[in-house]
Amino acid sequence: MDARRRTRAAQYRYNPAMDLIVFDLDGTLLNKSSKISAYTRETLRRLTAEGIAYTVATGRALHGAIDILDGHGFLLPQIYKNGVMIWNPDLDSYSTSHLLTIQEIGHVAEAFLDKDVTPFFFTLEPGNRHAVYHPPVRQKAEYKLIRSFEKERNLPVLPIADLPADADITNISAIGPDTAINAVAEMVESEEHLVAYMGVAIEDRRLNWIDIHHHSGSKGGAVTVVKEELGFQRVICFGDSDNDLSMFQTADEAYAPENAKAHIKSAATSVIGHHDADGIARFLRERFSL
Repeated sequence: MDARRRTRAAQYRYNPAMDLIVFDLDGTLLNKSSKISAYTRETLRRLTAEGIAYTVATGRALHGAIDILDGHGFLLPQIYKNGVMIWNPDLDSYSTSHLLTIQEIGHVAEAFLDKDVTPFFFTLEPGNRHAVYHPPVRQKAEYKLIRSFEKERNLPVLPIADLPADADITNISAIGPDTAINAVAEMVESEEHLVAYMGVAIEDRRLNWIDIHHHSGSKGGAVTVVKEELGFQRVICFGDSDNDLSMFQTADEAYAPENAKAHIKSAATSVIGHHDADGIARFLRERFSL
């Protein structure tokens, strides 16, 4: 291990000869209330005490996870927006990002509006400022989405007319009817620089969500970057959805909770307990004799 890696290992108090554990958040480490349970909290504390390193790879933005992770030992670089961005807590800055320009997402905006769906544009602006911009809202569920951006994620939500011409876009999100979301997803497939993930919207389970970002950003790619930067030999990861598959493919071991989609379970090394029954924490306690 080179001097830089030794310094970082000492700083974070982990043993790079051991595995790096990478958690997805929603549907995996978090319970149905989108929180870290008391049992999981204690498990994380025990991992830290044993010098076992862990971090997150989530579809959330930093502002949507920072309060959840605070106080639970997440000191290593963290992966956000499905691998688009890597956040370094010790530097208070991003080390890696795959961003989009306004010009690159023009066709996507047109496709959403054509399907009567409101696109939400997430930005990274000077000073690590994050914001969300959108055209006029079209559905009730979208108002719930705006409230969650403002209250839960502490993000300013602004009209599209205020979007700076030189803004960098981290991702585009929307919720809408299945047919509309699928139509946009099909269009994205023809855009070489874009990739889309979809699922059922928690704001209204009759609707689907879609998240679109730069194709170079993936959980698998970002996990590889963190692994190599910190000098780990092996990765154990946990995830439940399509955006975790790239991480499954690069990890040495990949585990899916009982609640995961069927094809995610098929891609996993093994299936473990349900996310709302501390499945990941119980597995870790047994695996590492915590």
